[in-house]
Amino acid sequence: MAKFNPWEMACQQLDIVAEKINLDKNIHTKLRHCKRALIVSIPIRMDDGTVRVFEGYRVQHNLERGPAKGGIRYHPDVTLDEVKALAMWMTWKCAVVGIPYGGSKGGVVCDPTKMSLYEIEKLTRRYTSEISIIIGPEKDIPAPDVNTNPQVMAWIMDTYSMTAGYSVPGVVTGKPIDIGGSEGRLTATGRGVMFVINEALKYKKIKPTDCTVAIQGFGNVGSSTAQFLNELGCKIIGITDVSGGLFNKKGIDIPKLLEYVKKNPKKTIEGFAGADFVAGFKSANEELFQMDVDILAPCALENQITKENAPKIKAKIIAEGANGPTTPEADEIFHKNGVMVLPDILTNAGGVTVSYFEWVQDLQSHFWELEGIERELKRIMTKSFKDVLAIAEREKVDMRLAAYILAVSRVATAVKLRGVYP
Repeated sequence: MAKFNPWEMACQQLDIVAEKINLDKNIHTKLRHCKRALIVSIPIRMDDGTVRVFEGYRVQHNLERGPAKGGIRYHPDVTLDEVKALAMWMTWKCAVVGIPYGGSKGGVVCDPTKMSLYEIEKLTRRYTSEISIIIGPEKDIPAPDVNTNPQVMAWIMDTYSMTAGYSVPGVVTGKPIDIGGSEGRLTATGRGVMFVINEALKYKKIKPTDCTVAIQGFGNVGSSTAQFLNELGCKIIGITDVSGGLFNKKGIDIPKLLEYVKKNPKKTIEGFAGADFVAGFKSANEELFQMDVDILAPCALENQITKENAPKIKAKIIAEGANGPTTPEADEIFHKNGVMVLPDILTNAGGVTVSYFEWVQDLQSHFWELEGIERELKRIMTKSFKDVLAIAEREKVDMRLAAYILAVSRVATAVKLRGVYP
């Protein structure tokens, strides 16, 4: 079997929408390429005195609608093609919710679970120094992603600020509130997922209290999605993470699980007493994907739902909390089977939306109350869902293609207006 290539998948998705909207061939060609890809070597003196060299990337896909925006991930499986794909998806994600950013992404090939906090700090600061030539509040604004968090963002901001000679809080988002972060940013992606799911439930005429949910992944996105869906009244009966899966048809006690994971040194769901446990990532996900639920929310990594497992999925709605969890072949199967897929570029855009709010607050040095942030996030996510749904119904296409039609059309308009330099 050919190895999955996320960049090829991202280009394939673009090609499908380009044909559908009869996109100008020159614009299509331009959007099929990333504007800039920086590869850096990051030498770090480890705690044992040895020097290791890590490889890092920062990719900017498109800057036509504004500065680039995208997270930074630390993972042993990071590749340049993955980062390029994620940068392209960020372009569409920003466009679909109408915020003035282009798309970017960063990554370092490392395993932070096998590194000390001091080693991660040194890695972060050196990586920041290497990519500082292409990032900045008006150029490219990083944010947290897989295995990075507000503390990592604080180190990035400090390193960049030391070089500048003054404090530059707007260089990253997802920072701690004490140094220019925003209320509501930490849980923004999960809250956005909940808003989109709630609109889909209204469309399907399903009451939240009658809704059953299975969630893949219990990191920042998965856990906050579980929290907000639980508050909405949904019954969450299956959850998986790297350690395995929890299953309880009567519903998992989410507040207790959140508290358990917070106190668990491993930060996993393994050992929680309130549900049956299936050990192993692969085995647990096989069971999770076959559950008879209203909603399946993949909130882990890309390439999780494929043509091999899609036919076995019984969920009525797929809500993509993760980036690129569903392959185009799986999409076709869902479309034929009448499964509603809420695409990643819409569903998980809550994070970048509140990142935009944080950036605006930093530039103005004027900070908003949590209530106002949540109200504005709800307005944007709800409007974006309705915009995408209207296109889906008008064009008789699925929600993913509708979201891409909206996003690519907006970016193409900007490309056309700005022209080609020189």
